Amino acid sequence: MYATTLLLLLVLFAGGGHGEEKQSRGHVSVVVVGGTGDLAKKYLWQGFFQLYSKQVSSGHTFSFYAGGQSHTDKVTPIFFSILKAVSCPKDISEGRCAVLKEQFLRLAQYRQLKSLEDYRDLAQHIERQVQEEGLTEAGRLFYLSVPAFAYADIADKINNSCRPAGGAAWLRVVLEKPFGHDLRSAQVLAAHLGKALRDEEMYRIDHYLGKQVVSKILPFRVENKRFLDPIWNKHHIERIEIVLKETLDVQGRIPFYDKYGVIRDIIQNHLTEVMALLTMRLPANLSDSEEVLQNKLRLFNSFLPLGKNQAVVGQYQAYRAEVQQELNKTKDHVSITPTFAAVLAHMDAAQYNGVPILLISGKMLDERVGYARVLFKNDMFCLQHGFHCKPKQIIFYFGHGSLQYPAILVSKNLFKPSVTEGEWKEVMDHTNVNVLGSPLSDYYIQTPKVQRDAYAELISHIFAGHKNSFISTENLLASWDLWTPLLESLAGSIPRVYPGGADNGDLLDVRLKGKEIDYESDVVLVGPDRVGGAPARNLLVMQGKYRSGDMVSAWAEELVERLAADIQEAAEVAVLQGGVFHLALSGGGTPIALFHRLALHHFSFPWGDTHIWMVDERCVPLADPESNFHNIHEHVLQHVRIPYHNIHPMPVQLKQRLCVEEDGAALLYQEDIGRLVSGSRFHFVLLGVGHDGHTASLFPHGKTTDGDDGLVVLTESPVKPHRRMSLTFGAINRAHRVALLVMGKTKHELVTQLSRVKDESNKWPVTGVKPTNGTLAWYIDYDALLG
Repeated sequence: MYATTLLLLLVLFAGGGHGEEKQSRGHVSVVVVGGTGDLAKKYLWQGFFQLYSKQVSSGHTFSFYAGGQSHTDKVTPIFFSILKAVSCPKDISEGRCAVLKEQFLRLAQYRQLKSLEDYRDLAQHIERQVQEEGLTEAGRLFYLSVPAFAYADIADKINNSCRPAGGAAWLRVVLEKPFGHDLRSAQVLAAHLGKALRDEEMYRIDHYLGKQVVSKILPFRVENKRFLDPIWNKHHIERIEIVLKETLDVQGRIPFYDKYGVIRDIIQNHLTEVMALLTMRLPANLSDSEEVLQNKLRLFNSFLPLGKNQAVVGQYQAYRAEVQQELNKTKDHVSITPTFAAVLAHMDAAQYNGVPILLISGKMLDERVGYARVLFKNDMFCLQHGFHCKPKQIIFYFGHGSLQYPAILVSKNLFKPSVTEGEWKEVMDHTNVNVLGSPLSDYYIQTPKVQRDAYAELISHIFAGHKNSFISTENLLASWDLWTPLLESLAGSIPRVYPGGADNGDLLDVRLKGKEIDYESDVVLVGPDRVGGAPARNLLVMQGKYRSGDMVSAWAEELVERLAADIQEAAEVAVLQGGVFHLALSGGGTPIALFHRLALHHFSFPWGDTHIWMVDERCVPLADPESNFHNIHEHVLQHVRIPYHNIHPMPVQLKQRLCVEEDGAALLYQEDIGRLVSGSRFHFVLLGVGHDGHTASLFPHGKTTDGDDGLVVLTESPVKPHRRMSLTFGAINRAHRVALLVMGKTKHELVTQLSRVKDESNKWPVTGVKPTNGTLAWYIDYDALLG
């Protein structure tokens, strides 16, 4: 009979109406499954005590249960030691606090919740208590502070034996992340839970949505709509940054963390939800959870796909040893789970088209801080660093870092924001602190009058049945649909190793390159011990010898970057010496990444002084997708400023015929080379090599492999289209520089064979590439070199 008696005592203590007992608004049973775990100890019981202290005078009565696998006698003392550590909100007097804490402890008990029978016993206990004390049951709140693999089983037990009887009282079940590790697993989990619980009964909790600044984002946008509407778009926003930096490692959490990593742990949920609040369409009614959800879903559908070119990952140096220790692995074991990630997102939406959105998080960084920043463009130029040239930004500052309290900061050269009366206040005392490069005096600042814990906030929302701050099934699956392709594309990627803390220096600095992101600093040399004896993802580009030429080897991205840089270097030297650069390119799929690199990243390339020639061509119309020229045009030529008369496709189509011998097309091309290319020596020739050892369109046992004094010849291919036009060995071997690009695991066997065979150009045409007065370099990626 504690609940009714305590209610009366507390109402009297609070001055509740001359000793008249308030009418009970119903009894609420709170059950924390996993009630003595780390999360419950740090946050949950504090949050439920704050709920109790606020709601007890409203007429509700409560019972609190901690559930767990262990026997009651063993765990009860531990449970009560946790409860004794809770503290009262600052607005409660010391005397009243003592009474509240005493009664909170008397309303709580530990119960073993292991079997279906245990849950049935709990239900009977609740029903008996309600009946004996003459109460009306308002509802039951289950908080599952357990691993996600246990959710479905516990939900079944609640559904089968512990639902409130009669249907009048509500049931609310709170679920902690992770909610799956990809789209498929999230769908399976949602399906299992959906068999036991209705969507409105599930509260998937993301504690970031309980942070006061985060929950203020949508109201702030609404309150300042007249200022923000004209500038909250691609014409004014330079970029959006959502950042969570942590200084701690993940010791003690390795069994969980090594399966998930930083993207699943932080970015897919916390930072994605913040991103949604910043960029979603404003609802007409902020309290309409269905409208908020639909606006979020529309937003998720507008994001461009995320692939590995939209992310970089890292891992702090000590992580490997921590994994070996906590997972009991050998010294050879290597984990490639990222502890740092920076992701670049873009939206295909008129309002934000072209606006980069950066989501960054990591462990073992230089400071603990979290914020979301909207940085605006500034077209001002001030001769004396005037007020209007200072950064224009709005910062939703979650806390920690240089500014110890949560706040919203608006640059004074933007506008003065509205301040919500009651809960928020304007900060007028500007300490000597900088926030993201600007002193506090440059901002209008507002902060909550009373700082509240995120879990306490969300627990109060659960009690009230407010669902805006929780993740619905549709919301969850839409988020995983966005992130799963990126996670799959990064599988197997070796993260950049960083030392941790201030020693990271610029190792994790990133640069935006169009819609792609990459590390700013050069690749880092990582020893074989970091990757279990295999080459590390960030291994420095290797150089050596292969057959009769130089060899450059690296992972594909670094290899392509190196080759593009070497071509540009050759171009600059040639233009400096002779005013022109003659480049002969092969077609096919292998060099496409190189073409992209040249077109989209080498903006200083001397295209205006460059002549593009073809190494070989298929006898199809030049507009045909199978044409090598068409391939080069699609991936390079249409993206750069090169004079049209500097482009030289092979004349495979003359007199409306394709590669007819008597039309003399090969001779025409040879004459063009002789007329325009000094000494018929190309400055740079790019070649590939086929699985049968052919290069250009010089195939095994073809007539041209025996040696040909001409520069251009018609050849026959063993695969369609059979007829080809190709430079000869005579033309190739005259070049100043020849590069052979070999990429992909499927070329590993070929690379191995070529390392052993002699110069047999009839059987292995590529062995006939031997520049007489030039250089030969093999560019082989690690997949091709090492398999």
